[in-house]
Amino acid sequence: MTDKRIVVKIGGSTLGQHDTTLEDLVWLQREGVQVVVVHGGGKTITQWLERLGVSSRFVDGLRVTDAESIDVVVATLAGLVNKQLVASLSALGGRAVGLSGADGAAVRARIKDPALGRVGEPTNVDAQVIETLLDAGYLPVIAPIGLLEEGSGPMGALLNINADTFAAEIGGAINAERFIFLTDVPGVRDESGAVFPALSADRARALMVAGTIAGGMVPKVEACLRALRHGPSSVIADGRTSHALRDSILGQAIGTRIEMDS
Repeated sequence: MTDKRIVVKIGGSTLGQHDTTLEDLVWLQREGVQVVVVHGGGKTITQWLERLGVSSRFVDGLRVTDAESIDVVVATLAGLVNKQLVASLSALGGRAVGLSGADGAAVRARIKDPALGRVGEPTNVDAQVIETLLDAGYLPVIAPIGLLEEGSGPMGALLNINADTFAAEIGGAINAERFIFLTDVPGVRDESGAVFPALSADRARALMVAGTIAGGMVPKVEACLRALRHGPSSVIADGRTSHALRDSILGQAIGTRIEMDS
């Protein structure tokens, strides 16, 4: 296996299902690949907000995170979801450590759009903590929470960052050789519902402008385009499919591959 560093983003909508993704992650670690996992947790956040009587709103696939919901977002992502993943990986024989982008001030961000509230756009990634864990043989499992950049607001303010965007920036900081975004759909679809096996960066941008790529798929495709700054291609695949991660690593045509323009 030629890949030495891989970033895998696990979609929140697939978490909690008994799929094979975690098995594949442990397999990769045993194969000597340095893997970083970035996870979402949108479904769990929505459930906890509903329990508290707080409604969820989304704009272009991004959760509006106001002062009322940021504490729930942080507690759910960096607490419950993150530690459940670490526990499950450990039970499978993996060596995992859970953290968030706030730990070690690894990820700093600015406010993406005031209308979205406490939602961040990464501005700087300090990968020292992540590099230390990788070099020690651990699998970092990272919740997409960042710190508001200095001078932009209250000191120590936490921001909710889209997990796809977060994964692309983390991967760039650690010089990842491959990016795989696992979600709950087979890939990027055309107007008829068929999955594109591959898209160039220009074609992907054109499909977003045309509205063919819309909603929650927009930040995923945008994250893949970010990832192209650091590697030749990235993949969006259905994490619910048995061994989708492993098959993608081994070269099978899984989901949609987004590639640099030729």
